[in-house]
Amino acid sequence: MHTMLRSHFLVALLLCMSLAGCTSNDSSDSNNSMTEEQKKLPEWSVGQNWLYTFITPQFGEDSARLVVAEIDNGSEEYILGISSEREAQRHAVINHNPFLGRMTIDALAVYENGEPQQVFSFPWNVGDSWSFTLLGQEWEATTISLDNGNARVEAESSEGHELSYTFSGSKGFLERLVWRDGDGTIQLRMDLNVARPSYNGDVFFYRARDLIDRMYEENDQEIYDSFLDSGHPSEGDWDTLVWYLDVEIASNGAASGSLTMKDHAGASPLTRAWGSGATEKGAIGTIPSNSGDYSLTVTVRGPSSFIHLKVAGALVFEWTL
Repeated sequence: MHTMLRSHFLVALLLCMSLAGCTSNDSSDSNNSMTEEQKKLPEWSVGQNWLYTFITPQFGEDSARLVVAEIDNGSEEYILGISSEREAQRHAVINHNPFLGRMTIDALAVYENGEPQQVFSFPWNVGDSWSFTLLGQEWEATTISLDNGNARVEAESSEGHELSYTFSGSKGFLERLVWRDGDGTIQLRMDLNVARPSYNGDVFFYRARDLIDRMYEENDQEIYDSFLDSGHPSEGDWDTLVWYLDVEIASNGAASGSLTMKDHAGASPLTRAWGSGATEKGAIGTIPSNSGDYSLTVTVRGPSSFIHLKVAGALVFEWTL
């Protein structure tokens, strides 16, 4: 009887040790569960694409594909476009998708203010730290974990912004990205839905530069303003101008707002009027680029009323894959 009990005890003990060993190994693997191949810099091909859901305060939720539109071996750069022309226009004035445009082949570095920024750190290793500039912030980043083929990075800026993102070693690009400002408000969220090796259709990219960014608030008088369309510094005239409006008019009988834009030839490519209680959130559109001065006449009446206008000049790139 004692022999049988001892035998059952030894079997149970060995089973527990085996399970404990498995648990320990799983915990260790979960901290470094990327293959050596998944840790490496991926190689992209033309047409490779990733369908994302984008969420921003200005535009809410939308989905579009980031697509490798071109590979420039001379400059050693990928060119990423997007399947939605409207998303390309939004990026032109809000810059809410930093991964559109050029990225270096040797590091998938993203360009900001003309300089490549090392957002990713290949090959991935837990504990690696580095710095880069993106979305107008200077970030200090650290690789937190390698888990299930993904590298997770946390970054903070000196202004209190937080950036967290996950790079998929198997899909070759971001699995998720969340940018929170200093108040904790999410300014950008990207979630990957599906990654595919090829794409058929049109792809767009608007290479842009801000021309004006103004917030007009309650004023009893007409407001006069202007901006200059002098074209791209090296590429000549812009193909188009992209405008963005965010408007709120107070809810009282006297509240109202208006905006009129005129080019130097006297044409009025953009005219708007709003009554009491009107809102126009995240409105966007394009107007012809006519090099020279543009004049603005704005009225904003009513407490808490405002008109936020942004205009960017853009060079338009389009590919059909």
